[in-house]
Amino acid sequence: MAGCRPCTARDHVHIGDHYADGFANEFRPAHTIRRYVHAPHRKALVSSTSPLSASTSPVTTSSTVLIRSAADVSDLVNSGTARGRHAKMIVIIALGGIFLDAYDLSSLAYGLPDITEQFGLSSTMAGTVTASISVGSLLGALVGGWLVDRIGRYRVFMANMLFFVVTALVCAVAQDVWTLIAARFVMGIGVGMDIPVAIAFLAEFSRLRGKGSKGSRTAAWSPAWYTATSGCYLVIMLLYFLLPDAQLGWLWRFTVGFGAIPALLVLLLRRRYMNESPTWAADQGDLEGAARILRQSYGVDARVAEDAPATTPRPPKPGLAAYARLFTPPYRTRTIQSVTVGLAETFGYNAVAFGLPIIIATLMTQGPLTTIASSFALNLVFALTGGILGIRWASTRGAWPMMTLGFAIQFVAITVLGLIGDPSGTAFVTAGVLMLGAFMFAQGFGPGAHIMSYASLGFPTSMRGVSIGFNQAVLRLGSTLTLFFFPILSSGLGTRVYWVILAAPVLGLIALLAKHWEPVGFDADAEERTRFVTASRG
Repeated sequence: MAGCRPCTARDHVHIGDHYADGFANEFRPAHTIRRYVHAPHRKALVSSTSPLSASTSPVTTSSTVLIRSAADVSDLVNSGTARGRHAKMIVIIALGGIFLDAYDLSSLAYGLPDITEQFGLSSTMAGTVTASISVGSLLGALVGGWLVDRIGRYRVFMANMLFFVVTALVCAVAQDVWTLIAARFVMGIGVGMDIPVAIAFLAEFSRLRGKGSKGSRTAAWSPAWYTATSGCYLVIMLLYFLLPDAQLGWLWRFTVGFGAIPALLVLLLRRRYMNESPTWAADQGDLEGAARILRQSYGVDARVAEDAPATTPRPPKPGLAAYARLFTPPYRTRTIQSVTVGLAETFGYNAVAFGLPIIIATLMTQGPLTTIASSFALNLVFALTGGILGIRWASTRGAWPMMTLGFAIQFVAITVLGLIGDPSGTAFVTAGVLMLGAFMFAQGFGPGAHIMSYASLGFPTSMRGVSIGFNQAVLRLGSTLTLFFFPILSSGLGTRVYWVILAAPVLGLIALLAKHWEPVGFDADAEERTRFVTASRG
């Protein structure tokens, strides 16, 4: 390349045990780098928000794009130059995994009273049934998040879907409570493994800004979630009318078992369309693999340049060391904030959204059909609408304002519910349902949409799986405690339980106001490259 001197030993950087010398060629000092951008791609690539003052860019020769480093692959994806139907299908399938997560987590919500009656459960055992899936997902998130970064997105994505198919059927035919608990626990492992890899795919198959950006697509997990919960209640409603009255106690079995059908469909689609993340492959030193994925999934004729520096795979980190990196600068503050707002979100969501049937049937003393219809309407009309707006607003308004506004609305809604207490007439019941709707609407566009932005977009490809996995593990711990104690608290405190739930939006607001950090539109991979270049100069 004209104007560039050959790389020398000085240009090879070794930072701890994180990068092998060969891979460090990607981070050579900026004075050895020149931009070569073909005219049709110049605008997209030069407008990249990389903090590097000068960085490599893919070299375009007619319709062929030559890549020399992982930075080139990241630039192609972030700029929007690399896009295609195959990549869009991968995003849809990733959201399909989120759909199944939500369906399986919600499928027992309505049937818990029937399960309690059929198996003769105490409130403590009923809490164990509901919490078992969260305990499994905690373990799955920790292990899955690490595996996602170590062995790749694709392998984990394919393996965990088997959990959904098998365990849904086992739950449906369980003859004792311990079989049900065990099956839900294993199902939770699949849920926990799926979310880190699904969110990683959403982030790594999307451009940095604009339509279809990383912020918009990670926020898309929220409407996918509420589509699933709405679909779950729709299945319950249809089965309610189809089953004879004598068989309504089996409604929960059919609902849970039905989850195996979409799980099998998603598994088949994954086998047909899924591919590895090109940024992860390049980050591991496999530029040939990244180029192949760009050709197959994006329709970009990407080739590795003949003069590309030799790269070597990164040495794998043991699990604890990988998670320890989350608490090193500059990631420590982001990790703490993402976990805190996540705990606030999951506590409020599981208490209100998962507990909707309990709140409507018990605290508002409504019948079964009203309970099903109200739960369905609240998820479809309020939560899903909020989630769709969250996608629309993610790129233009960012995550921090939407999270803050969402928690503020939830604070008002729960306060009003606490003041209403036991609704004494139609007007108060209506007001209570509207406050639940306001809570769900705010959840959809605010905390529910953007906790994944905080958990994923502030961290580079090399540690994105671990960051999401750790975040989800902590959230699942909070979810487990909420699902276990909420039936106990709601039966013991009655409507006074709202004042306990109020702690969720308060905690979320405190965490957000303590530090104004905006993950949407932030290029964490470029930040990582800048840090290593700076370290090499020092």
